[in-house]
Amino acid sequence: MGTPEAIDCWAAEPRTTRGGQSSYSDLAIETSLMLRLVFRQPLRQTEGLMASILELLGLDLKAPDHSTLSRRAMSLKAISKQCVLPAGSAHILIDSTGLKVFGVGEWLQEKHGQKLRRSWRKLHLAVDANTGLIVASILTEQDVDDPSQVGPLLDQIEQEIGQVTADGAYDGEPTYETIVKRDPQINVVLPPRATAQPSAQFETNPTTRDTHLLMIQSLGRVGRQEAVGYGTRALVETTMGRYKSIIGPRLRARDWRGQRTEAAVAVAVLNRMLSAGRPNSVRTSVLVA
Repeated sequence: MGTPEAIDCWAAEPRTTRGGQSSYSDLAIETSLMLRLVFRQPLRQTEGLMASILELLGLDLKAPDHSTLSRRAMSLKAISKQCVLPAGSAHILIDSTGLKVFGVGEWLQEKHGQKLRRSWRKLHLAVDANTGLIVASILTEQDVDDPSQVGPLLDQIEQEIGQVTADGAYDGEPTYETIVKRDPQINVVLPPRATAQPSAQFETNPTTRDTHLLMIQSLGRVGRQEAVGYGTRALVETTMGRYKSIIGPRLRARDWRGQRTEAAVAVAVLNRMLSAGRPNSVRTSVLVA
């Protein structure tokens, strides 16, 4: 944040009228929102934290006030996920999780005995299996089905994709068709449901889903999962756990636009943390005397 480039991008424009608000760059707003999520602070406390950091760094910059952060969060765009994948085809893991929306439901229930339906949002993530980085994310309403978001997630990924792995909630020909539309060469690993039936052209022209059903008949479900490496899907569940342990299980913003920004900023935070703390593992040979 103390580099000349960051300072030039950060600097607020002076007020043009009495009582007018200063104008801050997207970098200033995004940085403040990142700190808010990491330290789980209200916007007013985030404003004070930013001011203290700028003072400690000896920078003649102003921190965005809490009302500016709230307003700008609803229109912030182009938030970088800060993920650079290695060369070659990527193995993409897809899953979703629920995030509770901030509200007064618990207070009303405790104070007045009122029971309100809890409101949730769904966070859909696509994770690179080799690096653990989140390469795509979408926040939707709670009633949006998982398979419908496979296409929008893949559209965010510019890297060549070699394999897509997801759980049984994504099983169905529409998911296969969406992935094939992206690239017919992508290997799709989805566990068919227990009630899954072969397609009409099973005997003449079997689909990828049909071949999975054949593998289950010959190897069993566990054997088929071991054969296709389905266990790597646990990495996306680990990512969901990192999100909820670091960022939290709920969204703090009350407006839908702010909630989408909050989820995107959270993804950028997690990728930055992973890039900074991931060990550089090197394979070594062990000589036995």
